[in-house]
Amino acid sequence: MQFIHTADVHLDRGLKGLTVQGDSAPELLTATRTAFVRLVDVAIDTKVAFMIIAGDLYDSDWNDFQTGYFFIGEMGRLQKAGIRVILLYGNHDAEQDMTKKLALPDNVLRFDSSKPSSIPLEDLKIVLHGQSFRRAATTDNLAAKYPPPVPGWVNIGVLHTALQGKPPHSPYAPCSLDELKNKGYAYWALGHVHQYEILAEDPWIVFPGNLQGLHVNEPGARGAVIVPIDDGAVGRPERLCVDVLRWTTVEVDAAGAAGIDQVAPLIGQALRKTVGEAEGRYVCCRVVLTGRTAAHGELFARGQQLAAEVKAQAIAAAPDKLIIEKIKVQTQPMLSPEEIAARGDAVAELQKIFDGAPTDQAFLESLRSDLEVLVGKLPPELADQDLPAVQCVKEGRLFDLIATVAPGVLDRVSRES
Repeated sequence: MQFIHTADVHLDRGLKGLTVQGDSAPELLTATRTAFVRLVDVAIDTKVAFMIIAGDLYDSDWNDFQTGYFFIGEMGRLQKAGIRVILLYGNHDAEQDMTKKLALPDNVLRFDSSKPSSIPLEDLKIVLHGQSFRRAATTDNLAAKYPPPVPGWVNIGVLHTALQGKPPHSPYAPCSLDELKNKGYAYWALGHVHQYEILAEDPWIVFPGNLQGLHVNEPGARGAVIVPIDDGAVGRPERLCVDVLRWTTVEVDAAGAAGIDQVAPLIGQALRKTVGEAEGRYVCCRVVLTGRTAAHGELFARGQQLAAEVKAQAIAAAPDKLIIEKIKVQTQPMLSPEEIAARGDAVAELQKIFDGAPTDQAFLESLRSDLEVLVGKLPPELADQDLPAVQCVKEGRLFDLIATVAPGVLDRVSRES
């Protein structure tokens, strides 16, 4: 006998920082739904006895009933297959915050939010203990009041928690690992933390992670776990990766490159490796360029050309599967600031101006005034574009602007001097 443990589905939440168009757009815009459909497919194909959803099935209150219709449809598929679903609500779908509701099929068994309760599966001699969130900011130790284990049965605890702290996740339903271990349950089905982790093996205490990574800071494989029970003993959980798209950050060392044309192949090589590791899934990639390189100034000065080269490499690596989330240039010039200062030429003087700019209030105010006038004169087709330099001026981020343009200016002056 087996069961599936999932959590943090966040149905219908969009993927942050993802810009899609073309044939892939519909699938990626509904990635959380597709991942859940894949999980239901696995549940039916493997004939699991039941599925646990340990909180945050929904991302927030529904705008309309479409999210609910979708979920009920998937529960109907499980009902036809004879699979029960044990549902606990977490901070994102807390009972008080959900203003729209629909009656659930009979195979969905829900934990109450007013107090801990137990859901027995008498034919299996398995009992599940849990409590849904009544409100999002639940800071009480819910696990402390969970009932004692039922003798002779397999006892499973279901809890939405960050334990004693799992940044960046909010510290909801706090408790200690030892508290869970000492409860006497055979398995703890946790939710809330989006990273997969087995915290203990005796008893099993598991975060399955979320079904689908939601942004670039949730990289790698995502999914649920399938757990065997043999002769009343809970076995080792096995990961089920059902994600549609994988987020990744690729760091490319540009140390040996003299210009963008030599950096591009290095990026392409890294992208091909990343695509190969994704097992046919979509990949959304952040490219980070590092290293002390002669291309440093050009990488900053020719941002549009760099973006075009990266896009071309992505198309070559996987035209239908690879999306570039962002390009970050974190390279360093061949000469250190001390070495540039020692030159005593125009480049050194310019470097001195840039270095002193953050503390030169008169210079900053003059620069701000001049740039605001310049931006105000831009034609609408340029002013409305999301150009980094223009955004820096509009948002008053002059330090960021200086840091962005200084390398290119220094490189150009250095080449011409």
